[in-house]
Amino acid sequence: MHLETLDWVIIVSFFIVFIAIGLLVAKKSGKDSNSFFLSDRNMPWWLLGVSMVATTFAADTPNFVAGVIREDGVFGNWIWWSFLLTGMLTVFFYAKLWRRSGITTDLEFYELRYSGKSAAFLRGFRAIYLGVFFNIVIMANVCLAAIKIGHVMFGLSSIEVLLIASPVVVIYSAFGGLKGVLLTDFVQFIIAMVGSIWATIFIVNMPEIGGIENLLSTPAVAAKTAMLPDFSKPELLIPLLIIPLAVQWWSVWYPGAEPGGGGYIAQRMLAAKDEKHATWATLFFNFAHYALRPWPWIIIGLASIIIYPNIESLQAAFPNLNPAFVKNDLSYPAMLTFLPAGLLGIVITSLIAAFMSTISTHLNWGSSYVVNDFYVRFLRKEATGKEQVAVGRISTVVMMLFAGILAFYLEEARDGFNLLLSIGAGTGLLFILRWFWSRINPYSEIAAMLISFVIAAFFFINGKLETPMIEMAGHWQLVLSVAITTIGWVIVTLMTQPSNAETLNSFNSLIFGKESKFKGFGMKILGFFAGVVGVYCSLFAIGNFIYSNILLAFGLTAVAVICGLVIIKSFQKTDS
Repeated sequence: MHLETLDWVIIVSFFIVFIAIGLLVAKKSGKDSNSFFLSDRNMPWWLLGVSMVATTFAADTPNFVAGVIREDGVFGNWIWWSFLLTGMLTVFFYAKLWRRSGITTDLEFYELRYSGKSAAFLRGFRAIYLGVFFNIVIMANVCLAAIKIGHVMFGLSSIEVLLIASPVVVIYSAFGGLKGVLLTDFVQFIIAMVGSIWATIFIVNMPEIGGIENLLSTPAVAAKTAMLPDFSKPELLIPLLIIPLAVQWWSVWYPGAEPGGGGYIAQRMLAAKDEKHATWATLFFNFAHYALRPWPWIIIGLASIIIYPNIESLQAAFPNLNPAFVKNDLSYPAMLTFLPAGLLGIVITSLIAAFMSTISTHLNWGSSYVVNDFYVRFLRKEATGKEQVAVGRISTVVMMLFAGILAFYLEEARDGFNLLLSIGAGTGLLFILRWFWSRINPYSEIAAMLISFVIAAFFFINGKLETPMIEMAGHWQLVLSVAITTIGWVIVTLMTQPSNAETLNSFNSLIFGKESKFKGFGMKILGFFAGVVGVYCSLFAIGNFIYSNILLAFGLTAVAVICGLVIIKSFQKTDS
């Protein structure tokens, strides 16, 4: 792998741009915590929506998708496509509620909705649990992808990759705050999309591939192109389609797809100009995330099957790599080694941008928890705005350091995905219902969190034993975890007292006003289904255009347009 001068000019130029953006907005962003973490709550929907998409376009995402395709085929992506239902639930039911709350972080919700010392404990504990530990796991997974890319593209060691990539993102995150993150996300998203599409076109037309028709007609590739699993094969249908659509989307807490909204998605909604901007930002995110972005990664993943038909061929192509890193997710950066000068620089820049956009968001989001929900709430209530910003900057650096260390202990992008799914299994329904069911209290959330963690830890340890105590497929482990955790927290809810009437009345008055909690519910449900169908039709329409199934593609496009009109009508009815 050899980078030409042109490639280096492109890469270094964008590094300078990202740092410059962070430094230019540093003064305004650093005046107080509201500016640093929410950019004064005046951000437009398009900037927030693009930022959400850029954040979920992590450096590990193309690797993950390519690995899934090589192992299961295109339909294997239903393990994350199913989260569209979660996203649409947020669009139609929760986006306005979050913006209406007026809080700084989604963890502040706990003392808005619940009462007593248990609410305060929950807020503080979740600040460290999610903002630090959970957040570090996510960033470590992204760092792992950067390490693999650095190995393949530059021949760099793990430490060298992190020492080069991390300082830049820490600088503009620590100084620019959320506004710096949003502006760099916008630039990074454009670079990432241009790079991935351009790279796909070049790779498909390589002599070894021979164009899209030849690629799709190759038997080994054709066997992986189906968008839905074979309904006659329950061993594929159940884990890859039925469980994700029937169980996973509403029951599992996963970053970027939290049932009821949350995390950095909530942060973006809270930073919006108003409720409409919060709603449209979330809608754009779901459309772009699920319908627009996947196909370049899918096509490159399919092409990799021709060039690297198995793990052994990947190992042979990169003999100097640690064998532990040679998994199917390595195929994506491996394919990029064929790119010419100039294009290679743009694509590498796009991957660096993807890495930085995700890391910067998680650093800003995580530090907002540390500052607002732990430091100011429990340690120094009198902390000045500048002191809060300083603590946020320090926590940014510390979290990046620990994420880099943890990355050395992961092996594959799918490892982190499965770990996060298992830890959050069974908690999702609680996050959906807590806005509407007054019985839910802090003990409900504490129980859900503890039960899901204990079960996840058990299955993780069980899987590492030479002779496991329980032999059970991963998808059934998820279902069992969801069932036990859900039953557990519901029992705790019914056995404990709800928050006091004063707190509940104050919460309902702020969020719902004098209106019924269920006003316009039917129209919202209609919008929800239209959103789900519309985005899936858009996703499959693009795929069928690529597959040259033109008539089907136009039919799916027509359905998507109709769904779009229904969504607009739904918004008009619920706003009136």
